[in-house]
Amino acid sequence: MRWDGLFSDLEAQLYAAGQLALESEANERARMDQAALSLTDRLRGQQGAALRVRLGGSLVFDGRLSHIGSSWIVLDEPARSVLVVLSAVRLIEGLSRAAAPDDAGRPRRLGLGSALRALARDREEVMAYLACGPDGGVQTISGTIDRVGKDYLELAAVPWGEARRAVNVRGVHAVPFGAVAALASARRT
Repeated sequence: MRWDGLFSDLEAQLYAAGQLALESEANERARMDQAALSLTDRLRGQQGAALRVRLGGSLVFDGRLSHIGSSWIVLDEPARSVLVVLSAVRLIEGLSRAAAPDDAGRPRRLGLGSALRALARDREEVMAYLACGPDGGVQTISGTIDRVGKDYLELAAVPWGEARRAVNVRGVHAVPFGAVAALASARRT
C-alpha cells in the first residue's frame, strides 16, 4: 500500500527529530557541566600527571602534580618541590581530558596560609619567587618562613644553602600573599 510507505517515512522523520533533540539536549548538558568546572576541579583530575606550568616572564616549572589546594598546587620536580600559586599561573601544559569536581562530602581544600604555615613549622629553606608587576618580572629571595599571618608571610632572608641562624639573616621581609608566585624547596643532592 502507498500509505505504508508514507507512514513509515513519517515515523522515521519523527524518530530522527527525537534523536536530534536528544543529542542537542545532551550536548547542552555537557556544556553546562563544563562551564561549572573550576581550574582546581580540572587539576584534581590531573593528580600525578606531568605538567609544565608557566608563570610571568620566562619562569617555568616542570613536574608531577602531587597536591592541590584551594588556590595553589605542588609540582614535584626531579630535585625539589614547588608550590605554585594559581593566581600567578599564565599557562598549564600537559592536561588530559579528566576533571574531578569537588564533592560536598570531601574535606575542604587547604588555603595558601595553611600550606605556608606547614612550611614555617618545618623550618623549610625556600626560594621565594615574587611577582613584580604587570610586566611579568619575578624577584627571588631565599630564606626561611618565620611567620604566617592572615594575608602575608615573613621571610628571613638567608643565603641559599645556609642554616637559619641569627648571624646568617640578612633581613626579614613581610610579603603579601598576592606577591607570592611560587615557593621552591631546597634542592636535594
